[in-house]
Amino acid sequence: MRDQLNREGFTVGRKHVSTLMARRGMEAFYRKPGTSKKHPGHEIYPYLLRGLTLNRANQVWALDTTYIPMASGFVHLTAVVDWASRKVLAEKIAITLETYHAVEGLHEAFTRHGKPEMVNTDQGSQFSAQACVHAVKEQGCKLSMDGRGAWRDNVFVERLWKSVKYERVYVYA
Repeated sequence: MRDQLNREGFTVGRKHVSTLMARRGMEAFYRKPGTSKKHPGHEIYPYLLRGLTLNRANQVWALDTTYIPMASGFVHLTAVVDWASRKVLAEKIAITLETYHAVEGLHEAFTRHGKPEMVNTDQGSQFSAQACVHAVKEQGCKLSMDGRGAWRDNVFVERLWKSVKYERVYVYA
Protein backbone atom coordinates (compact mmCIF):
# COMPACT_ATOMS: atom_id res chain seq x y z
CA MET A 1 0.00 0.00 0.00
CA ARG A 2 2.85 2.37 0.91
CA ASP A 3 4.60 1.71 -2.40
CA GLN A 4 1.42 2.32 -4.36
CA LEU A 5 0.80 5.63 -2.56
CA ASN A 6 4.42 6.69 -3.11
CA ARG A 7 4.09 5.94 -6.84
CA GLU A 8 0.98 8.15 -6.93
CA GLY A 9 2.91 11.06 -5.37
CA PHE A 10 1.94 10.68 -1.69
CA THR A 11 5.02 10.48 0.53
CA VAL A 12 4.05 8.19 3.41
CA GLY A 13 5.80 5.59 5.50
CA ARG A 14 4.85 2.02 6.29
CA LYS A 15 3.82 2.81 9.88
CA HIS A 16 1.65 5.75 8.85
CA VAL A 17 -0.17 3.58 6.29
CA SER A 18 -0.65 0.92 8.98
CA THR A 19 -2.13 3.51 11.37
CA LEU A 20 -4.49 4.88 8.73
CA MET A 21 -5.62 1.40 7.73
CA ALA A 22 -6.32 0.51 11.38
CA ARG A 23 -8.41 3.69 11.84
CA ARG A 24 -10.51 2.75 8.79
CA GLY A 25 -10.89 -0.87 9.90
CA MET A 26 -8.88 -2.14 6.94
CA GLU A 27 -6.47 -5.06 7.06
CA ALA A 28 -4.03 -6.56 4.60
CA PHE A 29 -4.57 -9.92 2.91
CA TYR A 30 -2.02 -12.44 4.05
CA ARG A 31 -1.81 -16.05 5.08
CA LYS A 32 -3.05 -16.43 8.63
CA PRO A 33 -2.06 -19.27 10.95
CA GLY A 34 -4.35 -22.09 12.01
CA THR A 35 -5.67 -23.19 8.63
CA SER A 36 -4.66 -26.84 9.05
CA LYS A 37 -6.40 -28.45 11.98
CA LYS A 38 -5.81 -32.10 12.73
CA HIS A 39 -8.64 -34.40 13.71
CA PRO A 40 -8.16 -35.87 17.21
CA GLY A 41 -8.77 -39.44 16.04
CA HIS A 42 -6.48 -39.38 12.99
CA GLU A 43 -2.97 -40.84 13.05
CA ILE A 44 -0.10 -38.44 12.42
CA TYR A 45 2.91 -39.77 10.49
CA PRO A 46 6.51 -38.62 11.02
CA TYR A 47 8.29 -36.13 8.78
CA LEU A 48 10.61 -38.24 6.59
CA LEU A 49 12.23 -35.62 4.35
CA ARG A 50 14.80 -34.22 6.79
CA GLY A 51 18.26 -34.79 5.32
CA LEU A 52 16.87 -36.48 2.19
CA THR A 53 18.49 -35.51 -1.13
CA LEU A 54 15.82 -34.77 -3.72
CA ASN A 55 17.26 -35.17 -7.19
CA ARG A 56 14.68 -36.76 -9.49
CA ALA A 57 11.05 -36.59 -10.49
CA ASN A 58 8.57 -38.91 -8.75
CA GLN A 59 10.77 -39.19 -5.68
CA VAL A 60 8.58 -37.03 -3.42
CA TRP A 61 5.22 -35.41 -4.07
CA ALA A 62 3.69 -32.75 -1.86
CA LEU A 63 -0.06 -32.47 -1.31
CA ASP A 64 -1.61 -29.33 0.16
CA THR A 65 -4.74 -27.19 0.19
CA THR A 66 -5.07 -23.42 0.36
CA TYR A 67 -8.01 -21.10 0.85
CA ILE A 68 -8.86 -18.58 -1.85
CA PRO A 69 -11.11 -15.72 -0.72
CA MET A 70 -14.13 -15.04 -2.88
CA ALA A 71 -16.84 -12.37 -2.73
CA SER A 72 -18.74 -14.56 -0.27
CA GLY A 73 -16.73 -17.28 1.43
CA PHE A 74 -13.80 -19.28 0.18
CA VAL A 75 -12.90 -21.92 -2.37
CA HIS A 76 -10.31 -24.55 -1.55
CA LEU A 77 -7.52 -25.24 -4.02
CA THR A 78 -5.73 -28.57 -3.57
CA ALA A 79 -2.58 -29.40 -5.54
CA VAL A 80 -0.16 -32.28 -5.92
CA VAL A 81 3.36 -30.98 -6.63
CA ASP A 82 6.52 -32.89 -7.54
CA TRP A 83 9.30 -31.66 -5.22
CA ALA A 84 12.20 -32.11 -7.64
CA SER A 85 10.65 -30.51 -10.73
CA ARG A 86 8.21 -28.18 -8.84
CA LYS A 87 5.60 -29.22 -11.42
CA VAL A 88 1.92 -29.20 -10.46
CA LEU A 89 0.80 -32.75 -11.24
CA ALA A 90 -2.88 -32.37 -10.37
CA GLU A 91 -5.19 -29.76 -8.88
CA LYS A 92 -8.76 -29.62 -7.60
CA ILE A 93 -10.97 -26.67 -6.74
CA ALA A 94 -13.86 -27.22 -4.33
CA ILE A 95 -16.24 -25.21 -2.19
CA THR A 96 -15.89 -27.64 0.72
CA LEU A 97 -12.83 -28.88 2.57
CA GLU A 98 -13.29 -32.62 2.36
CA THR A 99 -10.93 -35.58 2.11
CA TYR A 100 -12.58 -36.62 -1.14
CA HIS A 101 -10.98 -33.75 -3.07
CA ALA A 102 -7.46 -34.58 -1.86
CA VAL A 103 -7.95 -38.26 -2.73
CA GLU A 104 -9.33 -37.36 -6.16
CA GLY A 105 -6.28 -35.13 -6.82
CA LEU A 106 -3.93 -37.93 -5.77
CA HIS A 107 -5.66 -40.46 -8.04
CA GLU A 108 -5.44 -38.04 -10.96
CA ALA A 109 -1.69 -37.57 -10.33
CA PHE A 110 -1.15 -41.34 -9.98
CA THR A 111 -2.97 -41.95 -13.26
CA ARG A 112 -1.07 -39.29 -15.21
CA HIS A 113 2.42 -39.53 -13.67
CA GLY A 114 2.85 -42.94 -12.03
CA LYS A 115 3.63 -43.16 -8.35
CA PRO A 116 6.26 -41.50 -6.17
CA GLU A 117 8.31 -43.08 -3.42
CA MET A 118 6.80 -40.72 -0.87
CA VAL A 119 3.93 -38.26 -0.43
CA ASN A 120 4.33 -35.36 2.00
CA THR A 121 1.36 -33.46 3.47
CA ASP A 122 0.59 -31.28 6.45
CA GLN A 123 -1.37 -32.56 9.45
CA GLY A 124 -4.73 -31.25 8.22
CA SER A 125 -7.75 -33.45 8.85
CA GLN A 126 -8.36 -34.00 5.12
CA PHE A 127 -4.85 -35.50 4.75
CA SER A 128 -4.73 -37.54 7.95
CA ALA A 129 -8.18 -39.07 7.27
CA GLN A 130 -8.23 -42.81 6.62
CA ALA A 131 -9.33 -42.39 2.98
CA CYS A 132 -6.34 -40.18 2.13
CA VAL A 133 -3.86 -42.37 4.04
CA HIS A 134 -5.26 -45.43 2.27
CA ALA A 135 -5.00 -43.75 -1.17
CA VAL A 136 -1.27 -43.15 -0.57
CA LYS A 137 -0.49 -46.52 0.99
CA GLU A 138 -2.37 -48.60 -1.60
CA GLN A 139 0.09 -47.26 -4.19
CA GLY A 140 2.99 -48.50 -2.07
CA CYS A 141 4.15 -44.98 -1.20
CA LYS A 142 5.51 -43.82 2.15
CA LEU A 143 3.54 -41.06 3.89
CA SER A 144 5.32 -38.13 5.49
CA MET A 145 3.65 -35.30 7.42
CA ASP A 146 5.00 -31.88 8.27
CA GLY A 147 5.55 -30.93 11.88
CA ARG A 148 2.71 -29.02 13.49
CA GLY A 149 2.74 -25.44 12.24
CA ALA A 150 5.99 -26.10 10.35
CA TRP A 151 5.27 -24.47 6.97
CA ARG A 152 8.97 -24.78 6.06
CA ASP A 153 8.56 -28.56 5.89
CA ASN A 154 6.41 -28.12 2.77
CA VAL A 155 8.01 -24.92 1.53
CA PHE A 156 7.68 -25.64 -2.21
CA VAL A 157 3.90 -25.87 -2.06
CA GLU A 158 3.67 -22.87 0.26
CA ARG A 159 5.71 -20.89 -2.30
CA LEU A 160 3.31 -22.03 -5.02
CA TRP A 161 0.37 -20.75 -2.96
CA LYS A 162 2.08 -17.40 -2.46
CA SER A 163 2.67 -17.06 -6.21
CA VAL A 164 -0.90 -18.05 -7.07
CA LYS A 165 -2.42 -15.63 -4.58
CA TYR A 166 -0.17 -12.61 -5.14
CA GLU A 167 0.20 -12.94 -8.90
CA ARG A 168 -3.36 -13.99 -9.79
CA VAL A 169 -5.96 -14.01 -7.01
CA TYR A 170 -5.31 -10.71 -5.21
CA VAL A 171 -4.44 -8.83 -8.40
CA TYR A 172 -7.69 -9.79 -10.13
CA ALA A 173 -9.97 -9.78 -7.09
